[in-house]
Amino acid sequence: MSALHLRRWPGNEDRPALALHCMMGNAVYWGPIAEALRDRVRISAPDLPGHGQSPDWPGGTPDYHTAVTRAAAALIDRPLDLIGHSMGATVALRIAVAAPEALRSLTLIEPVLFAAAPEAQNDALMKDVAARLAAGEDAEAARAFLGIWGGIDWDSQTAAGKARLARQIHLVQASNQALRQDSANILRPEGLEAIDAPVLIVMGEDSPAVIPAIADALAARLPDVARARVPGAGHMLPITHPRQVAELIGLNLDRA
Repeated sequence: MSALHLRRWPGNEDRPALALHCMMGNAVYWGPIAEALRDRVRISAPDLPGHGQSPDWPGGTPDYHTAVTRAAAALIDRPLDLIGHSMGATVALRIAVAAPEALRSLTLIEPVLFAAAPEAQNDALMKDVAARLAAGEDAEAARAFLGIWGGIDWDSQTAAGKARLARQIHLVQASNQALRQDSANILRPEGLEAIDAPVLIVMGEDSPAVIPAIADALAARLPDVARARVPGAGHMLPITHPRQVAELIGLNLDRA
């Protein structure tokens, strides 16, 4: 797979940060957060495979989550502040478990590592998505998924936007083993416990109930962890509440 398209914003060149976006998004939405933190850090953010201006994931081996993790890890050449949202947060956590020495701080926004706290409602949603994909109903699968996790009005999307989301829902399906079954072994014994950088878990007040359950499970094992909840926000809070998210990231930068 070709190198990812990397977006960079002006900032403090002496303190690099890497931000990883959610599934079915792209790195553009880190822009307001990068601007708010430009005196503190210099944020770079890749478009993940199959998103934005990065190449598609070709499928096969390695699996999607592993391919994303390897591509993101290749962007780290010195200890930095690592930030991730949703699926991007699970990639950030996987990197942190594998190479804790690569981190100055770790901010996990709405991490969707469902294996940490399995939940019946989310399991039912993913089974519905899988059934729709098996029936060739890609657009309906995307619509069902985004109805819970996307925070967007499907009917307001352009035809091109709907087609893009219908393609990307297959990447959601391809991530199931890593996120729901922990095929990446992120939750292995003594893995989370080895992360000695300060960790902040950020949630939206109105996010699906599985998110605080995941946060509880992760926080119970992390040595240096704080949690924050943004009032009035849902799963897509880096887009809907960038000022509050930037302020919280800044607090974690101070802890490093």
